[in-house]
Formats: sequence, structure tokens, C-alpha cells
Amino acid sequence: MKRIAQDIKSGQFSNVYLLYGEEAYLRKQYRDNLKKALVTEEDTMNCNLFSGKEINENEVIDLAETMPFFAERRVLIIENSGWFKTGNDRIVELVKTLSSTTVLLFVEEEVDKRGKLFKAVSAKGYAALCVMQDEATLKKWIMGLLKKENKLITSDALDCLLDRTGTNMENIKRELEKLICYKYYDEGITVEDVEQLCVIQIQNQIFDMVEAVARKNQKQALDLYYNLLALKEAPVKILALIARQFNMLLKVKEMKRKGYQDSVIAEQTGLNAYFLKKKYIPQAAQFKQTQLEAALRSCVEADENIKTGRMSDILSVELIIIYLSSEKGSNR
Repeated sequence: MKRIAQDIKSGQFSNVYLLYGEEAYLRKQYRDNLKKALVTEEDTMNCNLFSGKEINENEVIDLAETMPFFAERRVLIIENSGWFKTGNDRIVELVKTLSSTTVLLFVEEEVDKRGKLFKAVSAKGYAALCVMQDEATLKKWIMGLLKKENKLITSDALDCLLDRTGTNMENIKRELEKLICYKYYDEGITVEDVEQLCVIQIQNQIFDMVEAVARKNQKQALDLYYNLLALKEAPVKILALIARQFNMLLKVKEMKRKGYQDSVIAEQTGLNAYFLKKKYIPQAAQFKQTQLEAALRSCVEADENIKTGRMSDILSVELIIIYLSSEKGSNR
């Protein structure tokens, strides 16, 4: 990311950039920063946006080979093309032979680093990975946003905010905007403000549900399930997330047992280091490995019951929550 900031500051740009990774907020931010630096907002003649899996590659190639109209460069922004997963030899060749007056800016969530296109872009220009940020970085970023609005936030409120939003920067930004508006006439943001306004993301609610299962708090686990249903979340989606949570806990538990460092576990599981240490490791410790394996088998059985029509989706998920949070389920 420093490379992009340096290019913008110096005005010396590569002919091709790739912004990729799971953090959508950073992809969008750096895309907009590069676009603003490369071409003026009024210059619609020399800036083209392509998006989606059905992009016409012939149009992209024709424009890339066309001289800019009374400007220094032509900019093509290509988003979510899927080419970095499926491959595209014609675009690979375009990147290799790109005119000095054309800049290609690719924005993708997923890429295959072994692919020809990724290698061509890396050789010709710069590929920037946009990852979920760690706790310290997120807190610093949040404090910076609040400072611009002349707002303060308590340490407890900041922790509560991250617990509710997760590490997704778009979620955090959206909830911060609500808090700033709510506290328009007040300077400080408290835990009470966060609890009153900020939405708990569904994955966090699933985490709390599994936590209730671990503590055999059946009522709380079912209340969380009913809350998700009230929010129009599909039972099948809830079941998939429960299964994913137990699968992740099993991986974490196994890797901790084998002596892996937390940084390695975070990298191999894709979990944010902040939530790995604060939530996943402590929660995994509450279960025996056999319990986690049994929970996963129960999720598979519930899914089969739904798909074969032996049981309704709402009832099937409800029964698995009841079973797993019972003493019988804990001894399986």
C-alpha cells in the first residue's frame, strides 16, 4: 500500500495495478485514490469502468490500444472480472504489451497467484493485497475518523464496537456514521451508545449462539436463533454458519494442540488475529475435540434432513441447537 501512496505523491505511475483481497473497503479506497490521481473527474472521455463476469474483452483491448483524447493517459478500471481465477490469455498479452499511455486498474476479491495474469501484472506493475486489518490498526483508524468529527470514544466502547461489527471496515464505517449522528451534540461515545445503536453482525450472533451452547445455556442459544429468524435470516444459512463455526473451532483446537503459534493459526485459517486470540481460542478450549466432531456430524445430519424433506428447515435447526446445548449433546 505504501507503494501506491508513493506513486500518487510522486505522480510516477505504473501502467497496471491490481487491488485484491477480502477487505472491500481498502480495495474501494485505493481504487478511488488512484482514479483521482490518474484522471480528472470531468474527463469521462479517458476513463472507462468495466464490472462483472460478462465484460467484453474485445472492448477492453480496443480501448486500451486507443490513444487518450487530449490527455496524458487513458485509464481502464476493471472490477470483479474473474479473470484472475479463470484465466484470460488475451488480457495477459494485453498487459505484457500495454501502451505507455494506458493504465489498467484491476480490482478483484479473489485471485490465483499461480495464474499467468497475476504474474504478468506483478511483473509489469504492482499488485496490492487488501487484507482485514489487525486490532491496533483498526483502533487507530477509528480514532482518526472520530477525531475529524471532534468526537471521543471510551476504551470499553471501542472494544464493544469491534465486538459488534467485526473487522470489516465497511461495517465499522457504517456504524461509526450512526454513532456520530446520534451523538451530534455530545463529544463522547460510550458503551451504552454502541449497545443501543450498533447492529451485531450475523457471524457474531452465531459466535454468541455457539458460546451459549458451550455453557449449556439453552434458552440464550434459542433466543439468538429466534432473533435471527425475526431478522429474516434463512434457517439453512444459519445452519451453514453454525457448521462453519464448529469447523473453525475444531481447526483452531487441533492446531493449538499441535503447538502452532497464533500467527500461523490465523494465517492458515484466515481468521483475524484479534478475534482468534480474543474469541476463537477461548471458545475452542470450552469444547472437547470429540464434542466438536460430533457437532459437525449433527450439522450434516440436520442439513440432510432438510434437503430430503424429512424435517422443516426451522425445526431442524431448532432441534440441533436444543440437542447440542443439552447434557446429552455434551457427552456425545
